[in-house]
Amino acid sequence: MTATALGGATPAPAAAPKSAPEVNWTYLLLGFAGMVIGQFMAILDIQIVAASLPQIQAGIGASADEISWIQTAYLIPEVVMIPLSGYLSRLWGTQKVFLISCTGFLVMSVATGLSSSIDMMILFRALQGFLGGAMIPTVFAVAFTAFPPERRVTASVVMGLIVTLAPTVGPTLGGHLTEWLSWRWLFFINVLPGMLVLFLVGRFARFDTGDASLSKGFDWAGLGLMAVFLMSLQFVLEEGARNDWFADTAILGLAVVAALTGPAFVWRSLTYRNPIVELRAFANRNFTVGVIMTFIVGAALFGGTFLLPLFLGRVLAYSPSEVGTTMVVSGLAMFATAPLAGRLVRKLDVRVLMFVGFILCAWGMWDARALTEEWGFWQFAGVQAMRGAGVMLAMIAAQQVTMSTLPPHMVKNASGLVNLARNVGGAFGLAFLNTSLTTNTAVHMGELTSRISQSDSQMQGLLAGMAQRFSDSVDPHASALKAVWGMLQKQATTLAFGDAFALLALACAVAAFVTLFARPVKGPTGAPPAEAH
Repeated sequence: MTATALGGATPAPAAAPKSAPEVNWTYLLLGFAGMVIGQFMAILDIQIVAASLPQIQAGIGASADEISWIQTAYLIPEVVMIPLSGYLSRLWGTQKVFLISCTGFLVMSVATGLSSSIDMMILFRALQGFLGGAMIPTVFAVAFTAFPPERRVTASVVMGLIVTLAPTVGPTLGGHLTEWLSWRWLFFINVLPGMLVLFLVGRFARFDTGDASLSKGFDWAGLGLMAVFLMSLQFVLEEGARNDWFADTAILGLAVVAALTGPAFVWRSLTYRNPIVELRAFANRNFTVGVIMTFIVGAALFGGTFLLPLFLGRVLAYSPSEVGTTMVVSGLAMFATAPLAGRLVRKLDVRVLMFVGFILCAWGMWDARALTEEWGFWQFAGVQAMRGAGVMLAMIAAQQVTMSTLPPHMVKNASGLVNLARNVGGAFGLAFLNTSLTTNTAVHMGELTSRISQSDSQMQGLLAGMAQRFSDSVDPHASALKAVWGMLQKQATTLAFGDAFALLALACAVAAFVTLFARPVKGPTGAPPAEAH
């Protein structure tokens, strides 16, 4: 007897599994390529002026104190746009936000290059940083939403190369552009690639559509708190070491402002129905661990890129081209490591890969603690190769840990938080390293001078020989004392740089063990773990 005869219902046929939407690879790859070029420009412009500040200073008649704002003015507003871009992408769509960001960035690049005074340049650099900031995190969001799971690692490798290479090659490219053309081309150079970006993104980057309903109940209070908090924090980190930290009234005042507005912004984001930044992603353990890792990667990336060129220029008196030749090893190591990292992410637990990356980075930085004035290209090459390979491995693995277990609706906001963590990590790292260099140079100078007495026979012999060399000067003995003091200062500075590299090594070693707190992540071809949903 059939089920129908018994009054039962005929069983419904099993539903066919939903097939994945077909990907138009031409549009996806060309649109993504345009966005990657834009991201490279935005990150490159942070450091491209680093080797050319003296020429810019002479060109616009700025003082030594004012010229440092060429970099600071770019970074402070940029940290506001990076987390805000996630909300704007959901509101207007990724393509529209990116096109507006790139157009504004190009206009401000030209305006900065045409600046005739320091005030004009600071204003246009601030607008350039704010408008261009949206090009950085939106690429991450596209990589984890538009690409199918089995192709996300490849996109992640491309992003890892951009994020690590752009600040590394920035000073080298900037120094050569200034030598070949003029410092104004540091900014004009953005125009041609920027036009290509506008064409590719405008033609092919149709990844999503915006949700206009998000404009209702826009959180102006949250935006104000976020802007004040992030800009105050960035100013304190950028200018603190230069202005003796809390001994400076402005630094102290802004630190208090950041301490008050930071918790207020977090409270507002967690309680308002339509927050600017969705902080609930931190409830996901892997996201939280990944953000911590990204913060430390930022410190290691920007810290290493900051320390070595500074040592080469300040202690060894290398020219910009010689600094670039030495630093290129790091970029080559990253290029060589990227394809390998892409393969390993597919085969290994990404926690293992992240652990190995941080250990390699720590190893390279620990070797650099023993640097001396006699070090040459090959000693620095070994350090740079280890750091470059380690940072690349850690960066790509951290991206997978951070984003792979998040539900799709959180990815756009989360990408802004991840990029913010990297930038703020870099700012913390630079502030800490600057303070360490200043403090430890004074400490080592005191130790060296305390061990030397002018009555010592060897010191007397050294001073006599120096005085003989300066016999044509007005006061040979004073000239000899000054020369010896310069030698001691150089040695103290070298020891302080070694201490700074050791601090970076310890931070990377600690980060390696923090990776053990992440949950296992399935390979990129598998579905995210159930907890993500």
